[in-house]
Amino acid sequence: MRNKKKLMVLQLDEKMKSFRGTEKVMNPPQGWIAVIRMSLNMTMEQLGKKLGITKGAVQKLEEREAAGRISLNKLKAVGDALNLHFVYGFVPIDGTLENLVDRKAKEMARKIVFRTHYTMQLENQGIAEDKINQSIIELADELKRNMKRSLWD
Repeated sequence: MRNKKKLMVLQLDEKMKSFRGTEKVMNPPQGWIAVIRMSLNMTMEQLGKKLGITKGAVQKLEEREAAGRISLNKLKAVGDALNLHFVYGFVPIDGTLENLVDRKAKEMARKIVFRTHYTMQLENQGIAEDKINQSIIELADELKRNMKRSLWD
């Protein structure tokens, strides 16, 4: 990766550290708003009053959240009304963004090297497995350094 892009990836990885482990938290089927409201023994009318909306609007809000059709701004407003921080973020499946870039670069390098190797085999010019693996590593390193957009195709 170029220095600037590598630095950006490392900085984002540092920010995302706080979210590690949160991917294991399961969203309640009826949504967070309803679960929190009911846990606090708060009525829809009471939450509506805090939000400046009607009981029916609170019900719609809860339904939209449960269906995954609620805006981030609405969730933040509910959090503010309930004195809760609304948290939003992503957790890399590969652990870090750097690991994601590394995996994608290796996948692309493997495809390129094996495509070339296959063509060379057809011409009776194949190379040994250790040379193939070394070529994959070197090409993956180059792909990471340059971090071209084609990495994400």
